[in-house]
Amino acid sequence: MKTLLTLLLALAALAGLCAEDITGDWNGMLDAGGQKLRIVFHISATDEGLAATMDSPDQSAFDLPVSSVSFEAGRLELKMEVAPINYTAELKDGIFVGTFKQSGFEAPLDLQREALEKPVYNRPQEPKEPYGYRSEEVLFANPEAEIELAGTLTLPEGEGVFPAVVLISGSGAQNRDEELMGHKPFLVIADHLTRNGIAVLRYDDRGVGGSGGDAASGTTFDFATDAVSAVRYLKTRPEIGPIGLVGHSEGGIIAPIAATQCEDIDFIVLLAGTGIRGDKLLLAQEKLIYQAGGMDDEEINQILEVNAAAFGLALYTQDLPSFEAELGAYLKEKMDDGSIEIPEGMTYDELYQLQMDSMTNPWMYEFIRLDPAQWLSRVTCPVLALNGSKDLQVPAKYNFPAISEALEEAGNNDYTLRKYPGLNHLFQESETGHPEEYAQIEQTFAPVVLEEMTAWIKARTDSR
Repeated sequence: MKTLLTLLLALAALAGLCAEDITGDWNGMLDAGGQKLRIVFHISATDEGLAATMDSPDQSAFDLPVSSVSFEAGRLELKMEVAPINYTAELKDGIFVGTFKQSGFEAPLDLQREALEKPVYNRPQEPKEPYGYRSEEVLFANPEAEIELAGTLTLPEGEGVFPAVVLISGSGAQNRDEELMGHKPFLVIADHLTRNGIAVLRYDDRGVGGSGGDAASGTTFDFATDAVSAVRYLKTRPEIGPIGLVGHSEGGIIAPIAATQCEDIDFIVLLAGTGIRGDKLLLAQEKLIYQAGGMDDEEINQILEVNAAAFGLALYTQDLPSFEAELGAYLKEKMDDGSIEIPEGMTYDELYQLQMDSMTNPWMYEFIRLDPAQWLSRVTCPVLALNGSKDLQVPAKYNFPAISEALEEAGNNDYTLRKYPGLNHLFQESETGHPEEYAQIEQTFAPVVLEEMTAWIKARTDSR
């Protein structure tokens, strides 16, 4: 009887394991090079079996489709084609203990039923209430795009007409604080400027936070119309005087485009803004980052050769559909001859689709072709261009000469270029400048840059 009872208990346990209901939400915290990201898988049952979607809330990514879900004998496997992502795990005491893989990146990731709080970082520069100035939630329209954008307008205390700036974020869909890698650079910049008598309007990018529209379908030129709309909104405010644009990274391309389209822009500040064409920038960026990561020169040169040819297709095709056809054939050729290696854990088709998705969207196609010098050569308002010596994404040694040459062509006699020793692309004091450091550094924005940018703006607006 004892043997029979033991067998029955074992069978009951096995039946319970096989019938384990894993539908619902599963939450985990992924450590991506010092940046912590919440990952949420939503698993559901359908007539065809299990299905799932994934959220990455801290990257404002939701409802990403999971292409396949497998759960057998306590082992879970989730595959995604859009990223591509592969997650495998074992169910142990109600928790999935597993591994997250994406395009060569691999890290442990455990999933639990309970929701997780947003990761907290030590960011000593982030301001705390009370701020000592006025902060107002605003909405303004972009009639050209037929969307409404949401933002925050901060105003210095007291009466008067204040100089103002519009903050323009870098590439990727970001909120009004330009929140990335656990940092909020625009919150820190807005706080400093407003405490020093300068009003600041910062806004959520299209499709983020309270703003309408879709960032994925927009180009740099579309985003320039958002910046112009912000300026036109400020012109309706009686407490606002001279208005300038402060653009970071891609925002530093958007600012001169907007300045040529709107007479109400009195000055622009380029924070790591570019001066060279997009394809040249991307190649310089890749080389420096690969070198900082320790990749050998032969491998770097092979990657750059393949990518340069791919970018060249974008330059010489007449439209996006033509580029897509040319690029598809080129990628297959290079994958077939081994020039493009397939990372471990990815299939041929997954890598092909990843490359196509990343390069044939409207934004990338236009960015590769966009030459900022064409717009900078028409900018006659005062310009302040700032860069860090360890910026590997927008290296000053390539971009400053192009910016200076273009502004000279415009006949602009009021521009300043300044490079800060030791600062990276986010204007943090850094060791190598590699993007992996961004989240690990506690400093959000170097105080010396805040002080000098503020002084430059005030010098050009105090007398107006």
